[in-house]
Amino acid sequence: MTSLNQESAVTPLRVLIVDDEPPARARLRDLLDDCRAQVPNAIVGEAGSGLEGLDLLASNPADVALVDIHMPGMSGIEFARHLQLLEVPPAVIFVTAHDRYAVEAFEVNAVDYLLKPVRSGRIAAALKKAAAGPRLGREVFDRVDPHPRRFLSVNERGRLTLVPLAEVLYLKAELKYVTVRTREHEYLIEASLAQLEAEFAALFIRIHRNCLVARRLIRGFERLEGDVAEANWAVLIEGCQERLPVSRRQWAQVKALAKS
Repeated sequence: MTSLNQESAVTPLRVLIVDDEPPARARLRDLLDDCRAQVPNAIVGEAGSGLEGLDLLASNPADVALVDIHMPGMSGIEFARHLQLLEVPPAVIFVTAHDRYAVEAFEVNAVDYLLKPVRSGRIAAALKKAAAGPRLGREVFDRVDPHPRRFLSVNERGRLTLVPLAEVLYLKAELKYVTVRTREHEYLIEASLAQLEAEFAALFIRIHRNCLVARRLIRGFERLEGDVAEANWAVLIEGCQERLPVSRRQWAQVKALAKS
């Protein structure tokens, strides 16, 4: 991608609008039009949700994303977190009604934001900052909103696939990757199993040093026959034919969960 610092004066900024309210998207369109002479820009797409926005970016790359925070299904902040898997993620400018917590978090972490009702002067300044400033890393957005994500993001040949946490049967560490298993598919993500366990402690329980399983899908246990290292029992997961060994170290905790 051409450097924005060098080309922003002659090459329009490619802008994606993500907001679940059509009037809000229309307002942002008008504001972008108003400041086009000051900050050349071109709208590459509009999305009514974070999921739709990620789909659009697969075929319509953007330099900047104007993103509402409060959207059903996926918040704007989670959307920004998933964006960081892209090779060149767009700069993110959040659009929000006055939310003291969000504003304070953004200011502390140098995240740009626009307060509704948005003014043309403010959006022009934000676009200039996005064009000239460095991209923020995912860890910044993790600090802004430490709540667990609703989806895991998988980067497959430059396209993001989102896997709902509600569909995940287990997470298994294999070398530097983690296998994400659903009823129908397997995905590989680069992640730390320990970090996933901390983020999704309410949804998954560790049964082995290399495996987390969905708590709500545990249906029972089966004694393992023969010599199985570190395990006497396997957990039975709804929708999964695989027998997943429970380490002796984790057995008491897993067994107690099944009885609760």
